Amino acid sequence: MTKSDKPRLHPKVREAKELMDKGRMDRREFVRIAALLGVSAGAAYAMGGVTPSFAMQADLPFPDADDEAKSGGTLRVGMQVQKMEDPATYSWVEMSNQTRHTLEHLTFTTPDNVTQPMLAESWQANDDLTEWTFKLRPGIMWHNGDELNADDIIFNMTRWMDPDLGSSNIGLSTFASMVEEKDGKKVMIPGSLEKVDDLTVKLKLQKPVLSVPEDLYNYPTAIVHRSFKPPLSDNPIGTGPFTLTNLKVGERCELKKVTETTDGKPFKYWGGDVFLDEIHYYNFDEDNQLTAFASGDVDAIYEFGIEQFELAQALEGDIIEARTAQTLCCRMQISQKPFDDIKVRQAVVSACDNSVYRELVFQGRGDIAENTHVSPIHPEYYELPELKRDVEKSKKLLAEAGYPDGIELTIDVGNTDGPWHQTVCEIMRDQMKDAGIKLNINVMPPSKYWEVWDSTPFGATAWTHRPLGTMVLSLGYRTGVPWNETHLASKEFDEALDDAEATLDVEARREKMKKVEQIMQDAAVMVQPIWRPVFTIVSKKVVGYPPHPTQYHQFNRVWINS
Repeated sequence: MTKSDKPRLHPKVREAKELMDKGRMDRREFVRIAALLGVSAGAAYAMGGVTPSFAMQADLPFPDADDEAKSGGTLRVGMQVQKMEDPATYSWVEMSNQTRHTLEHLTFTTPDNVTQPMLAESWQANDDLTEWTFKLRPGIMWHNGDELNADDIIFNMTRWMDPDLGSSNIGLSTFASMVEEKDGKKVMIPGSLEKVDDLTVKLKLQKPVLSVPEDLYNYPTAIVHRSFKPPLSDNPIGTGPFTLTNLKVGERCELKKVTETTDGKPFKYWGGDVFLDEIHYYNFDEDNQLTAFASGDVDAIYEFGIEQFELAQALEGDIIEARTAQTLCCRMQISQKPFDDIKVRQAVVSACDNSVYRELVFQGRGDIAENTHVSPIHPEYYELPELKRDVEKSKKLLAEAGYPDGIELTIDVGNTDGPWHQTVCEIMRDQMKDAGIKLNINVMPPSKYWEVWDSTPFGATAWTHRPLGTMVLSLGYRTGVPWNETHLASKEFDEALDDAEATLDVEARREKMKKVEQIMQDAAVMVQPIWRPVFTIVSKKVVGYPPHPTQYHQFNRVWINS
């Protein structure tokens, strides 16, 4: 490589380094930003003086292979087994875990929140962060023998921005800045995607976006082959080390390591050594996954609840606990009565005391939430004044809204992450009773809840972890995005979020997030009382099992010490 061929150091990396040196940005946030701006993970860690949380392998997003690793064996995981139709419209992490070892992403965000190249080899952004150029790794092979190329990427991104598909990806900041309103729909702006050459794609945005590489590891951004037609389970062509061999929804999902292409040629996986022969998911709901582990039916599980923690401690296994930005939003749809009246919503919020849920639900674990959907573990989080319960204010607001004798409401809850959802709603019910609000709790099967989650007037919806508060706000609360279950439509909010996303200085971004979070609180669209911890357990014979706050499964370096 000649001097002129070396990747250019983005000027905002220098700006971030100066901010770090002045104490306005911590070292880990510098590493995150430098990696987003195209610095290799190894170099970013070195520049920030930070030791990574795992042994990195040069030029690959996965940990270095264990010298003692043994090949062979089947990893058995207890988790809900779900249908696999169109990855771009997935709405459950479990679906994405079944898919993750077959289909891969352009980027990969590690548990310590650093984004690295995956199918992409590298990327560069222009000075104002409105053009991003992604270079693909050469020689990545699809299971049918084709080579991954720019046409695959353009095919995927074009699909994500097709309003008729309804992919949540269109709500990500990256793709929200590549669409425009036309005939009442958000459609891709012509020229937003450019094929530079067979391995290079340029994204042209209408506003600066720093989080482009992070957005590309959102779980519905798995890259499908350019010939893809749903359902995926009928023809699972991927670039990953495994392929789907058996799917029985509600029973099992079996993946087997790929050794040859579908036309009989040797298959070489681009990502280095993979040790497992097969991965099997067996269907267990959250409340009986730990029982399956205790019985020896599985080697690992997706999660267990806090109420099972004492049992887990008594078992022969390694408990993994993660602090997360996973949460439950007891949200009101503001386009439906009675929640179209902000005073009703304010009355609901005022009747609740968010400070008690952490102790009552998770035995003091997790973090108190503030009805903003921005977590204390998000780098841009601004701590607003503590919310205070005010029962008299709640009664007054109800009277002003035309309910002097109180109001009866019903909340739908599906316990999609376990019975703690219902516990949260029961605490809300008891608190709201004091203000004259009678809250009925309609408990539904998880699958039935997901049929109505975006249409019910009042629903308790689980949201998984995202590395940034701005990312989840873009997905869930921007005007008109598919996952906007509250139907919030605020130009002021959208513009304030744009402003925060475009700001590199973390301290300045936090100050801008104060406005964003305050708008969320003032809109009173939800009671969001807690950020939950996540617990899982894995057999001691399983080596290299990766914890992740999103509960994403990436088993490339896992092996079984039998």
